Amino acid sequence: MAELLNDKPLDFVRQIVSDDVRNKTHEGVVVTRFPPEPNGYLHIGHAKSICLNFGIAQEFGGRCHLRFDDTNPTKEEQEYIDSIKTDVRWLGFDWGRHEYYASDYFDRLHAFAIQLIEKGKAYVDDLSMDQIREYRGTLTEPGKPSPFRDRSIQENLALFEGMRGGKFKEGEKVLRAKIDMASPNINMRDPVMYRILFAEHPRTGSKWCIYPMYDFAHGQSDSIEGITHSICTLEFENHKPLYDWFIQELGIFPSHQYEFARLNLTYTVLSKRKLLELVNTGAVDGWDDPRMPTLSGIRRRGYTPEAIREFCKRIGVARVDGVIDVSLLEYCLREDLNKRAQRVMVVLDPLKVVITNYPKDGTELLEAVNNPEDEAAGMRRVPFSRELYIERDDFMENPPKDFFRLAPGREVRLRYAYFIRCDEVIKDDNGNVIELRCSYDPQTKGGNAPDGRKVKGTIHWVSAAESIEAEVRLYDRLFNVEDPNAVAEGQDFKAHLNSQSMVILKGCRLEPFLKQAACGISYQFERKGYFCLDGKLSHGGTLVFNRTVSLKDTWAKIAQKNKS
Repeated sequence: MAELLNDKPLDFVRQIVSDDVRNKTHEGVVVTRFPPEPNGYLHIGHAKSICLNFGIAQEFGGRCHLRFDDTNPTKEEQEYIDSIKTDVRWLGFDWGRHEYYASDYFDRLHAFAIQLIEKGKAYVDDLSMDQIREYRGTLTEPGKPSPFRDRSIQENLALFEGMRGGKFKEGEKVLRAKIDMASPNINMRDPVMYRILFAEHPRTGSKWCIYPMYDFAHGQSDSIEGITHSICTLEFENHKPLYDWFIQELGIFPSHQYEFARLNLTYTVLSKRKLLELVNTGAVDGWDDPRMPTLSGIRRRGYTPEAIREFCKRIGVARVDGVIDVSLLEYCLREDLNKRAQRVMVVLDPLKVVITNYPKDGTELLEAVNNPEDEAAGMRRVPFSRELYIERDDFMENPPKDFFRLAPGREVRLRYAYFIRCDEVIKDDNGNVIELRCSYDPQTKGGNAPDGRKVKGTIHWVSAAESIEAEVRLYDRLFNVEDPNAVAEGQDFKAHLNSQSMVILKGCRLEPFLKQAACGISYQFERKGYFCLDGKLSHGGTLVFNRTVSLKDTWAKIAQKNKS
């Protein structure tokens, strides 16, 4: 409730809501809404709006509506509606019985249009859309009135009824509001309210062949639902006078709009048009590609709703547009996964190790910590045997001075196991290292030497016989420049795609615990990063794991190097 928030610094939107509650504006009731257009999948930018609208409703004891602004049947699909509902629920929010559609109000919107015609505030125009744009003028020059602007009320009513009855072709006529062609705000220069579309609507079928424009339906839908705080991004700031004009002329509930800065992220595009282009050109493998900033994509990649909510909390709500470093999102993710992720040992690029002085048929189970950040996570047992796999880059035949892992004659610690020393290097006919012959010290079980000798390197491993095979996909940022939207004239933003945004590794070896891996569970592959099972690709005994995020922000080093 507002009283509980008064002891905390409030962002400007919450301050407005708090003041309204205190002053009993709208009788102290708070009703917000999240109003997506069902013409694509939600992305991380929408998460900011979801958290803000649903969050405010929760904090002030109000309610938040989920409303689909489905006014364009040529671009909207049930697939998008279903995905949006899934995403909102996944983020941790519920609209209860308050699920609405702009199409629910088509009859009332049609009646509003007739009301404006009868007041002489709307007219049917025969100009084409290109002509309307030409007549509208520019930011420095006023528009000029349509030659059809002064039709009589009776003629406009008859023509609008003809539009409704399907008597005219698409583009032949539109209904426009009659406001001010000289207004400094171009949105007020007789905007189009209705256009003709002979298209089947997912909800209303073929009942309508005229459809309201977004700017006509949006504000009135807020009013119909009694939205007390219509919260939207700054791009709609110049549309606010138009929404207010419609509400005033119609004499309906005065829903008030408040604008905040949209989310912009480095190395990311959040334009729905550009995301659709990535999908349609095959640059990514669909809306849920783990490299996409869509909520379905980052969910498949292993992001948690808790991390996203924390990120939205940290970036706050501002009045001025800015760009947030994607490293902050990754930091929030690491912070969350560090607390919850099960630790496991996985070898991505296997190199075989044979411990020559270990019994040939010997095996033992060693105790391993599941999560050092969570004592309640307990322990697990990992099998150890004569033949192991280690990471290929954990061995160097001629190591530099600062290389502390395995090398000929050198001793290292195997995580949770023993000290081993490399005694012999086996190569193939081409000189490639294919196997290491090592010896172990049985007195160092658990990774400590009774004689007090120290080793500087600790490496992970898996038992060759008990390990399982899997494919691992190393995902990284989709673009290799901070602002992929900044392109030279004639250049395609896709020229900035990162060719290493997905690296597929075959033949990886996993400790047997991961046979029971489940979708939606995060795992830390020790020393490699955070990973999750890909539920879409893992089937029929094939396991595919996606890297959610690396353990460290390697991009920060790259950026610093580029600046120096």
